[in-house]
Amino acid sequence: MSRAASAHSRAAFAVACLASLGACQSVPDASMARGDVAYTAMGQQRSAGHVAYRIGPFDRLTISVFNEPSLSFADIPVDAEGQFEYPLIGTVAAAGRTSEELTADIKRRLDRDHYNDARVTIFVNSSASQFVTVEGAVTEPGRYELPNGRATLLEVIAQAKSPTRTAKLDQVMVFRMVEGQRMGAVFDLVDIRTGAADNPALRGGDIVVVNNSAVKGAFRDFLLTAPFFNVFRTF
Repeated sequence: MSRAASAHSRAAFAVACLASLGACQSVPDASMARGDVAYTAMGQQRSAGHVAYRIGPFDRLTISVFNEPSLSFADIPVDAEGQFEYPLIGTVAAAGRTSEELTADIKRRLDRDHYNDARVTIFVNSSASQFVTVEGAVTEPGRYELPNGRATLLEVIAQAKSPTRTAKLDQVMVFRMVEGQRMGAVFDLVDIRTGAADNPALRGGDIVVVNNSAVKGAFRDFLLTAPFFNVFRTF
């Protein structure tokens, strides 16, 4: 066989392989488990609204004390060590706490030395430390901030301008670190959109991969071995 014929043969074989990739793509079995057991394995409540956001470094807070303008601030930055200075009580440790926990701490410290019943309200203005990465078959892949440190899978997909026409909506993967281990789960956006499955809450550091017929490598291998829909497993 001539070199030209050999090269033509190899090119034809490569084209055939690419054309067949979609047909060879593994699809998780539709009978795999969903529901309460899946969300328990994820370590979260069924409703994304029940996942409490924990304040992180460089977040910005609004703190209000009723009838006390000198103790009310529209914008207080949390420093790199997760702390900030507050009148009358000094250094406040914020990182790792929910707004409710931080509110209770400031109220307790104010009431102990200065007030009888301070009415404290705290909101997270913006979260500098909570991002997710969206890859694969979406219109605008990239790194997206979680609004106020929390968002659902559908909300994050919307931030990425929705899936492309080639996206496999039943193969949306979320990868996260859980106690030092990389975990993964497969979700079905069609079921979530129609209410047949719950819309999971995402965490800072999660990686979302929307599959398509050309996905390669480790993400495709994960689909072959994923034992459940909606359940995180070691990856």
